[in-house]
Amino acid sequence: MRRWPGQALRIGVSAGAVSLLRTSRWRGPALTVLAEHAFSPAGEHPFDAIGNALRALLGEQRLAGWPLSIVLDDELTRLWQVTPPAGATRLADIEAAAGLRFHTLYGEAPTAWRIAADWDTSHSFFAAAVPRTLLTVLEQVAHEHKLAIVEVLPQFVAAWNRWQRALAPGAWFGVVHDGLLTVAAVDGKRLRAVRALPVPSGADHYWLTQTLTREALLHHLELPTQLQLCGPAPALWTGPVSNPAHIRCAALDVAQRAGEAAWSSAAMLARRGSTV
Repeated sequence: MRRWPGQALRIGVSAGAVSLLRTSRWRGPALTVLAEHAFSPAGEHPFDAIGNALRALLGEQRLAGWPLSIVLDDELTRLWQVTPPAGATRLADIEAAAGLRFHTLYGEAPTAWRIAADWDTSHSFFAAAVPRTLLTVLEQVAHEHKLAIVEVLPQFVAAWNRWQRALAPGAWFGVVHDGLLTVAAVDGKRLRAVRALPVPSGADHYWLTQTLTREALLHHLELPTQLQLCGPAPALWTGPVSNPAHIRCAALDVAQRAGEAAWSSAAMLARRGSTV
């Protein structure tokens, strides 16, 4: 496939499907679903199943030389908060703290994961980790198809990087995907907490307000002025607020989502974080 200036590829990877998108800044549709492939995760070697699905996904395409961004379902990754140890002054100090906290939370050796963060020796920060085995599979498939990986990001990180500067003062951030609401409590310009919560059927402004109120109390924060989110939020959330005590909700990605009503979950995952 011929690549025009401003075009790139995005792949969404979940535990049961992969989707390939083409993005275009200046020519043709901004977002096009090129291919999708569902698969059954293998018990002992789940990442091999992902690799085989990606090979099937890319096998019918001619995409050598294209830049590629990969977005991973959050269930394939880890995200946690790290408090720098007292007196920390070096990157090595907070890297060690992140690894220790990871082991405490998940009971796994951090060496098996690639950890990245907005490292900070003076304030608490969030770190994200991707299994090294999965990264090896992704890099191998990209090499086989002569693709240039630009970035590999967990879904929440991709969404936060894309939208954090668009947040209004006092607002919290959210991502809706596959029946989960990932809420990011924001204090000033800093992330204070991130939590994934199941969204029950029929969840309305009352449910949303009660949920955000609990999170605010839990983390000793003021209530948000609004929740700004991306992803397919329930229509009841983004409609008019009938009770002045309810927290209003606004979609950040209305323009991007205009044509994705029929998109699969994997395709929406691939789009997460895209700037087109």
